[in-house]
Amino acid sequence: MTPDQVGTADPTAFESRKWFSVPEAADYLGVSQPTIFRWMKQGLISFYKVGGSTRFSQENLDDLIEKTTGQKEAETAAGRCAACGHSVLIEGRVQGTGRLYFRPDKTKFWVFEEAMVPIRATTCAACGHIQLQADTAKLKRLRT
Repeated sequence: MTPDQVGTADPTAFESRKWFSVPEAADYLGVSQPTIFRWMKQGLISFYKVGGSTRFSQENLDDLIEKTTGQKEAETAAGRCAACGHSVLIEGRVQGTGRLYFRPDKTKFWVFEEAMVPIRATTCAACGHIQLQADTAKLKRLRT
């Protein structure tokens, strides 16, 4: 990088971003302005200073949104292709020299069963996307 290139950015990338002020960010996230300031102080939200004003990019605000999926929604999603949404999934297994298992990095210290969690594989009949699902009941027993 040459000295004259330092600090230059693609101006179209900067202009194409959606920018929010503090009140707009609070409204977008459905929280109060003091909450935005608290998150800024705690380092939970990224922000930009432009002169004397604070701005947030939409991407950074969207990163704050966390979803918890309920059991019913998870069951519905498991029956659809994650890539195209098609509902015809063909069951099978991904095979190498043996079965594939998932092993959580952290489990309870004393467990009277093998820590390997079986996985189930399906492939979408429309697009060929392969999905892997773990045995969530066994996974919960190992972690709680």
